[in-house]
Amino acid sequence: MFQSFTIDAPSEPHGDRIARLREGMRGDGLDAFLVPRADAFQGEYVAPCDARLAWLTGFTGSAGIAAVTGDAAALFVDGRYTIQGREQAPEGVEIVDWPATRPGEWLAGRLARGARVGFDPWLHTRSEIDALEKALGPDIAAVPVGANPVDAAWPDRPAPPRGAVTRWPDRLAGRTRAEKTAGIAADLRAAGQDWAVLSLPDSIAWLLNIRGSDIPRNPVPHGFAILEAATGGVRLFIDAAKLDALGGALKGVAVFPPDAILSALAELSGTVRLDPDSAPHAFGRALEQAGLRIDWAPDPCLLPKARKTDAEIAATTQAHLRDAAAMCRFLHWLDGRLAAVCDGTPLTEIDAVRALEGFRVDTGALRDISFETIAGAGPNGALPHYRVSERSNRALAPGELLLIDSGGQYEDGTTDITRTFVAGRPDDDQIDSYTRVLKGLIALSRARFPRGLAGRDLDPLARAALWRGGKDYAHGTGHGVGVYLSVHEGPQSISRRGKLPLEPGMIVSNEPGHYVEGRFGVRLENLIVVVPAPRIEGGDAGRDMLAFETLTWVPFERRLIDVDALSPGERAWIDAYHQGVAHRMTGRLPPEVADWLGRATRPL
Repeated sequence: MFQSFTIDAPSEPHGDRIARLREGMRGDGLDAFLVPRADAFQGEYVAPCDARLAWLTGFTGSAGIAAVTGDAAALFVDGRYTIQGREQAPEGVEIVDWPATRPGEWLAGRLARGARVGFDPWLHTRSEIDALEKALGPDIAAVPVGANPVDAAWPDRPAPPRGAVTRWPDRLAGRTRAEKTAGIAADLRAAGQDWAVLSLPDSIAWLLNIRGSDIPRNPVPHGFAILEAATGGVRLFIDAAKLDALGGALKGVAVFPPDAILSALAELSGTVRLDPDSAPHAFGRALEQAGLRIDWAPDPCLLPKARKTDAEIAATTQAHLRDAAAMCRFLHWLDGRLAAVCDGTPLTEIDAVRALEGFRVDTGALRDISFETIAGAGPNGALPHYRVSERSNRALAPGELLLIDSGGQYEDGTTDITRTFVAGRPDDDQIDSYTRVLKGLIALSRARFPRGLAGRDLDPLARAALWRGGKDYAHGTGHGVGVYLSVHEGPQSISRRGKLPLEPGMIVSNEPGHYVEGRFGVRLENLIVVVPAPRIEGGDAGRDMLAFETLTWVPFERRLIDVDALSPGERAWIDAYHQGVAHRMTGRLPPEVADWLGRATRPL
């Protein structure tokens, strides 16, 4: 199966690895060193050779950074990973709430004047280093290193990946490679820019209508690209062996080895567009040393990629229906297993993950899971990004909740869905949390809003019912999602930090939650797409409004819904949603699953 539950035991204590890093720091004249979760491509998932933070500290979450000094070490994680960080980091590593406290601030309070803080310029962006230097102040230097001392301390570091690159059909993309490159080149010319440097693998995959296999879960190739504004020509910096399966699909694209990128940057002329939030700091240094003018601006592919074409929406709609059928088969199976739990038959987290993946594999179309399935039983559900292993695997007990957050990668779309279930009779706290989370999902699903509003403007809609009960959650409400690309895709989001206005064609998740440490977690998630809102008679003339359409069609857990706490409009929405599930699943399910679904979707 795609997901593994084995966590390799370290060959030595992580504390010893930190000690070896300190030896390397002293040899390089450094008083501190930063070890981010990131790789040179700023991806959420990293190849084994780039898992430096996990190798050094044992922390396996998807976001975090360590700061190591001569006598102290800290792991900076956000609210999703506070508990996980405490459990995984070695003794003596301080767990710091990030971004409430940033690494530069922590270091500035511990280092003397004249101290040198080392960083790998391939693993940090210009924005990150600017913020670091500001926090350190004028008396502490941020120093780019030529060789990462973590790599020197890591004797059996794996080799870089060499996954095959494949073509993604134009019929699914809705635009050819030539149309995309011409459009981006025109945008560059209009902005007075001669070149754009691309370092995000999903941007390159989108631009060239290709997909890769260098890392699990996200079908992207590792590489860099330079786009010329005058001609729309593309230079691709990638291991050429990865392209063998493409044949002539990249005809006209000049291919160079990855290590040629810095010299190629130095040979450019004119104005170069570079993203301060995603490009390696090393790129900016190379351009500045060559005397080139840098226009610091977002990756030019981000917004066009986020605005899905009609073909992409149609494709991912089919992927979501296929995935929903697999989920309904799983829910039918799970319903029987939950009843058996109350009769003493065990059901573990790994049992659930394996079964769900099996139903997705049975579609015959699954290319990969879109992330490691989160299956948290009881207190493990309170860890928003919990990953089950053979060591942590827990059996569900009667009366406990089971939170399952999962998704699939299909050639025609990327899915992400969360549902929460109960074994037996839930208690009042579980019902209250579930119902308030469901009310938040409904509120966002039903939203109509003026064009120009950003994700942070809509985020409170999903939280209001929880706030009224004195509850909240420490993660965003929604992230962007690609089409057979990254399951977490920027720049759009629905969160307190979501400043980008939402536009038609953008896909986002709708996933409020509530977590009670040591007891349970509740999260519900559908994917939704931004669409123009239908006109309402009597509404403001000329007022351009947007709304959401739902992509995910899987029933909710009726036993956890307090129907009396719902408004008439909320009840009507749930009944209509469940009717939509039943309608869309007609003809897609075996008879016994269809019978079960009829009961699961009956009106409240």
